[in-house]
Amino acid sequence: MPLGQRAGDNKSDSRYCGVETEFDDDMPQLLNHNLVAGFDFVLAPLVDPSYRPSLVKKDGNGSSVIPFASSDLILSPSQWSSHVVGKISSWIDLDSDDEILRRDSEVALKQEISWASHLSLQACLLPPPPRGGACGNYARCVNQLLQGTHSMQLWLRVPLTKSELMDEESTGANSNPLSKEVHDSWEWWNSFRLLCEHHSQLFVALDILSSLPSGNSLGRWFGEPVRAAIVHTTSFLTNARGFPCLSKRHQKLITGFFNHSVQIVISGTLVHNISEESLEVLPVNSDDNHSEGGAPIRHFLRPYLEYVAYLYRRMDPLPEQECFELGYRDFLQSPLQPLMDNLEAQTYETFEKDTMKYTQYQRAVSKALLDRVPDEEASTSRTVLMVVGAGRGPLVRASLQAAEETGRKLKVYAVEKNPNAVVTLHSLIRLEGWENMVTIISSDMRCWDAPEKADILVSELLGSFGDNELSPECLDGAQRFLKPDGISIPSSYTSFIQPVTASKLYNDVNSHKDLAHFETAYVVKLHRVARLAPSKSVFTFTHPEYSDNKSNQRYKKLHFEIPADTGSALVHGFAGYFDSVLYKDVHLGIEPTTATPNMFSWFPIFFPLRRPLCVPTGSTLEVHFWRCCSATKVWYEWCVTAPSPSPIHNTNGRSYWVGL
Repeated sequence: MPLGQRAGDNKSDSRYCGVETEFDDDMPQLLNHNLVAGFDFVLAPLVDPSYRPSLVKKDGNGSSVIPFASSDLILSPSQWSSHVVGKISSWIDLDSDDEILRRDSEVALKQEISWASHLSLQACLLPPPPRGGACGNYARCVNQLLQGTHSMQLWLRVPLTKSELMDEESTGANSNPLSKEVHDSWEWWNSFRLLCEHHSQLFVALDILSSLPSGNSLGRWFGEPVRAAIVHTTSFLTNARGFPCLSKRHQKLITGFFNHSVQIVISGTLVHNISEESLEVLPVNSDDNHSEGGAPIRHFLRPYLEYVAYLYRRMDPLPEQECFELGYRDFLQSPLQPLMDNLEAQTYETFEKDTMKYTQYQRAVSKALLDRVPDEEASTSRTVLMVVGAGRGPLVRASLQAAEETGRKLKVYAVEKNPNAVVTLHSLIRLEGWENMVTIISSDMRCWDAPEKADILVSELLGSFGDNELSPECLDGAQRFLKPDGISIPSSYTSFIQPVTASKLYNDVNSHKDLAHFETAYVVKLHRVARLAPSKSVFTFTHPEYSDNKSNQRYKKLHFEIPADTGSALVHGFAGYFDSVLYKDVHLGIEPTTATPNMFSWFPIFFPLRRPLCVPTGSTLEVHFWRCCSATKVWYEWCVTAPSPSPIHNTNGRSYWVGL
């Protein structure tokens, strides 16, 4: 049975927990015993470990007899598919110097994968690469199999280790830290997946041991395609009652895996001194009632399962906003084209539900009105406020509420180019009785001739990267009807980027198999990503801007230092954010360290790299970003120049641009 229930996340794969078993001729009994004990699936060898292809006798025609597995009929197709993950023989060594072993390994691997595919298994666990990472022939054979595998996943077993080993002569007080030999299992995984061309059906199963690498080193794995975490019983501590528990660091790691839909597999023997009576099955969930023939079931790994279930159930429920965003996680979307396209009603409705955004706008307008109009003039002075890009009226409403809150009089011009939204605006004005306060203008703000100057200019033209929905160009066009001392809300905005490992996003882009998709920026709710360094600011725009040499073109060179204890890392692209100052101390943004809470109008933007870049430990990542403009479009170009150069992406806006 699943580990438990979590609000809004009941369909996550991570609520299923498996168990690693030894080979057993009686698969039905093995499966039943573990399912009855509360496990959801078994990670089990499909082949007798004593089998070697070179020992198989030939028949009269010289063909091999293959007695390496039991019949597929011993379980139903649904049982094979839902409750068994195949475990490829651990003796297989495709990079062995022993030619017979190497040949046997290649034959056995192909046979076992073929048999697993015949059984319709969802996944098979591959043995770990040899220590030292010499895995060229292993990767070649797996890559061949991946080309013919369309639905079954292959999980590469990788120990979760990153240690620095020093010889005895280098451990003294005068030892040279550069002489350390680093054993980082991430390097093994990275070499293997590069040789397999980032295949989308190749995943990781991490062996969780008693000691863990640093937090930054662990963080890399959340951007990798990890499907399972195999937790060994030797990793568990003992609580005051003598039962297994995990350290705080292990708990945090397991919880992180739960949040990233990583399944847990319990492996090993009973290493805690627990009485046989205590091993009697107690339900993971209160509605379980497992027994065999009425007798209590005893399973020596049951206490470990119960502890994992406890960790799962005690997790905080997902916030309402996260529940709303579940379906958008790691889903690539093309950014809006606000000038070229008219938004649809459903898009307006989604954005209008973001109460936090409009609360911040109302706060900004209130502060601007109080600064603009002294208390003694509140009853006689009328402030002219123009909402440019009024949509269906949420900023109009927020501005009028600010006026009521501060006791100031307001005259509002609502400027909107979308004729369909204008229809809704007219209906809203009549419904609210705002005819004497609000004038609707059906026009592009860049073309409208205003009858008077505005005291306050309000807009919500910001995109995920700040300027990517052409707020600078639009507000430049609207600036001519703002008074010289007028206020723009927002008054400024800055874009940010940070390097990320995002294997799923890379594979999704790569699946299109063309250049254009690698030169497009995507809006995406980032989830299975590893943020490798703190974000840095890129482009800043300020409004109003009266400079004689004003240009909206920008160029920025950035240097990122990945923390030394992270180890090497693979950069698949860059996550982009923005932060804006609406007015004075009222800000709005999605940059992780300053993000406005409970706001969902903007997801981050993702700039992919055509070729993922490996950044060795201690190397500096040098990145270049350009914002380019022509008479008809605006586009971004980006590249990396260190530690090794990448192509310049999106030259001349050939793949991705925003139309003026």
